[in-house]
Amino acid sequence: MLAAERRDYLLTRLQADGKLVAKDVAAELGIAEDSIRRDLREMAAAGLCQRVYGGALPISPAAADYATRTTVAAAGKERVARAAVALIRPGATVLLDGGTTALAVTAALPEDLEATIVTHSPTVASALVSHPSVEVYILGGRLFKHSAVTSGAATAEAARRVTADLFLLGVTGVHHEAGLTTGDADEAAMKRTLASRAADTFVLASSEKIGAASPFEVLPVTDVSGIITDATPTHPVLLELHQTPILYA
Repeated sequence: MLAAERRDYLLTRLQADGKLVAKDVAAELGIAEDSIRRDLREMAAAGLCQRVYGGALPISPAAADYATRTTVAAAGKERVARAAVALIRPGATVLLDGGTTALAVTAALPEDLEATIVTHSPTVASALVSHPSVEVYILGGRLFKHSAVTSGAATAEAARRVTADLFLLGVTGVHHEAGLTTGDADEAAMKRTLASRAADTFVLASSEKIGAASPFEVLPVTDVSGIITDATPTHPVLLELHQTPILYA
């Protein structure tokens, strides 16, 4: 089998199985495991997969640029947003992450909800300008344009002065082994800081994020209060999350 044929085969298997284990594929094809690992390195460099220990996982569609993400799984994000809004109690202080699902949360808020929302997303903050009963605080700092959120030392310092009831966390990948992941190290650190300031953290995870992975871990799946998703309960990754509550949208 030529190298190009192997990569096509690996991509097909990755799409079908949701993961690749290098030693298993090597045994099936009767070739050296090093050859498969080299193929996976090249595929990862081309943005076709996310390498993990021992193999690879699908790359997350949520890792695309912000404008592209607005067109991905819009209906699923709306369902997740509605389920997330049900967790917000009147008078609560909520940390709301950036991203397109967080933006869907702002659209799903009841007009009569009285709450305080703290965010590091200028897009989310501006979407709440017209909400009559929500107090809005925005955390300043360097703008990370890929996700349209602020990050860095100034943002983290401001976040550490907040105590919230709930953090609605956005990620690009949810996997029982790779954890909760995103594509930028500074953004991952900012998300961890925000999670540390809330009594409960729930993950906004539309179905395209389940089983996918990005390079940087935000948190282990076991460190959050629950995952909100529109994925089917029979999804193999969700079946592995025995210790984490799943809220189905």
